[in-house]
Amino acid sequence: MNSKTSTSLPLPTPGQRPALCVMVLGTSSGAGKSWVTTALCRWYRNQGFKVAPFKAQNMSNHARVVPAANDAWGEMGTAQYLQALAAGCAPDVRMNPLLLKPEADMRSQVVMLGQVDNALTQLPWRERSAHVWPRIAQALDALRSENDVVIIEGAGSPAEINLHSSDVVNMRVARHAQAHCLLVSDIDRGGAFAHLYGTWALLPAEDRALIRGFVLNKFRGDARLLAPGPQMLEDLTGVPVVATIPRLARHGLPEEDGVYDAGADDLDTSAVVHTTVAVIAYPRASNLDEFQPLLNVPGVRLVWARSPAQLQGVDWVILPGSKATASDLRWLRRQGLDAALTAHVVQGGRLWGICGGLQMLGEALIDLHGVDGNEAGLGLLPLVTVFEADKRLLRAEVRMPQLDAPWQALSGVAMQVYEIHHGQTRVRDDMVAAGLGVHERLPGLVWQSADGRILASYWHGMFENAAVLQALLGVNAPTLDSVFERLAHGVDAWFGPLPPAG
Repeated sequence: MNSKTSTSLPLPTPGQRPALCVMVLGTSSGAGKSWVTTALCRWYRNQGFKVAPFKAQNMSNHARVVPAANDAWGEMGTAQYLQALAAGCAPDVRMNPLLLKPEADMRSQVVMLGQVDNALTQLPWRERSAHVWPRIAQALDALRSENDVVIIEGAGSPAEINLHSSDVVNMRVARHAQAHCLLVSDIDRGGAFAHLYGTWALLPAEDRALIRGFVLNKFRGDARLLAPGPQMLEDLTGVPVVATIPRLARHGLPEEDGVYDAGADDLDTSAVVHTTVAVIAYPRASNLDEFQPLLNVPGVRLVWARSPAQLQGVDWVILPGSKATASDLRWLRRQGLDAALTAHVVQGGRLWGICGGLQMLGEALIDLHGVDGNEAGLGLLPLVTVFEADKRLLRAEVRMPQLDAPWQALSGVAMQVYEIHHGQTRVRDDMVAAGLGVHERLPGLVWQSADGRILASYWHGMFENAAVLQALLGVNAPTLDSVFERLAHGVDAWFGPLPPAG
């Protein structure tokens, strides 16, 4: 095994094809697979290799729009999108060939190679693997033929023995690629040694042989107290602990899915809070990753709000996107948040609806195709949304139209944005005539209430533009590139030697 650096992570030979594959598995969801994968993508790129990320199947409502086949736009998981940026390559739907977007506890929309596949969506979970595996393997093989290194992320745990026969994302991928596998466990939760040993023990012998190193993630305290645990684990399994990663509370990357509620030690207390932003965290909220830049800005406090009490004293409220707008709107009403939002605006607060959040602000949601459901809106804007059968996907550079106070600082700001929505929204002219005014700033895309306080847009990704943060807050968040570099620099400190192959 070569070594160009102080670590001895496996390195490919120059121009190696098919590519070397390094796979990051976890003992559970939330172990840290996504950001460890991101760190390795940038680390290998910094060694001078051509790198691509890969995750066979991702279950997440956090998705990005990227070019797909036949000059179309397609969707891929946000985590793999960011990993591609860390690797210095163009995001490609092959890097996340299968994306499952949960719409309810027992139902997910299936996106295959960037496009919604209604036939796969209707299939029972266990019957999908035979249909999707050939396309997953083809995507991985293509990436291996084009790169020196492919960094693969697993999903959940590879020891979900009830799912072993239909696996398309963990050890089946590892065997196909003969990957050097790292198994990550969250030591902050407790029980990490048991999680690592139990996962290893439940794998078949041929899969165990691919586990090349254990990783203890989110460690805090005196590292000397770990002994003799790592050696005892190696004696039992033959697999060394190759890395102990400190708990990085503010690593700068968004959660792969869902909402991360920060603890007290996750917050930056070095800056005085000047702006408090509440994002309504309904059950099927989507694309919450786009608010990560707000978490990175000194002086901004971000609240994931689920109750009226959490809206007290906030400066802005954001209604984010939703994968189930009608259902999330019903949830919002059950929490009493509809009245709280109205009160927030009446008292002079700002409200911003994005995509599904924009749709909720209107008078009605109309669904003639069984896409989302019918529901009365919040009635804060005289808009009506009709859900179309086909989804609109677009990535573009746009310029914000002229806005009135209190959002006027955004007027004319250029930004990169993306759209993902079935809904098409229009103004109800009869309501405008009755005195319920709204300014349609860009037809079908941007609206502002007559009093100026409510802004509504279909554009995702606005806060990821430095010009937007500068206009609204007068500051910049750390760039993604600086986040990637900080993680990559940690790899040399965290990783010890991997054993030789064999």
